[in-house]
Amino acid sequence: MKKHLVLFSFLLAGITLAPALAQTVQLTQNQTNKIEVTGFAEMEITPDELYFTISLREYFKDEKNQKDKVVINTLEKQLMKAVADAGLPKESLTVSGLGGYQNYWEKKKRPSTFLESKQYQLKVSQPDKLDAILSGVDSRGIQYASISRVDHSQKEELKKEVKINALKAAKEKATYLLQAIDQKVGPVMEIRELEDNMYYPQPVYAKANVRMMAAESAADAAPDSDLDFQKIKLSYRMQAVFEIR
Repeated sequence: MKKHLVLFSFLLAGITLAPALAQTVQLTQNQTNKIEVTGFAEMEITPDELYFTISLREYFKDEKNQKDKVVINTLEKQLMKAVADAGLPKESLTVSGLGGYQNYWEKKKRPSTFLESKQYQLKVSQPDKLDAILSGVDSRGIQYASISRVDHSQKEELKKEVKINALKAAKEKATYLLQAIDQKVGPVMEIRELEDNMYYPQPVYAKANVRMMAAESAADAAPDSDLDFQKIKLSYRMQAVFEIR
């Protein structure tokens, strides 16, 4: 009787183990061979949106005696007219800040009339527009002019193009790697965006043609611009997983 029981128990164990063994083999056979690669692409674009900060300030024509003050409204009208004469829309010029300072008599060293200042943001597509606009404003009323940032009007579309090129580069890499071992690229199984990198350089001034502290200058007209701008750089990495056939 014991022999029969042992034999029966062994048969049950065999029946229990067999499906498990078969299932393990099935999982191994269903695993998909795959390759994971990373593609990189970049693009350099020339800025077509330049943002300048212009600061105007009131001043006295007779600085010594503090007489004949040129008020900020007069300077602002000159700036607005210069923007219109340059063919730019009214929306290109916006107010970005207000301020002022107390002017002092040289001899008595005491506060005198408060002089107002006003800052503007000017959007142009070409740097030479700035020189033409500043030439239309009384130079003594220009406190400073400097660039604040650069951008590109088609940036979002260009970003898409770079991402697509990075993904194509990933597929190209997978293709030549698999060709080396006589394999082929199958359908894509997974795509991941790894990096979103944009580099916005500051302008490199080849010559100081944008007038800083123009009130110290007696020139009535600004010289032609000689600004050299570095390009905006867009770069992306895309990771993709492909089936191996």
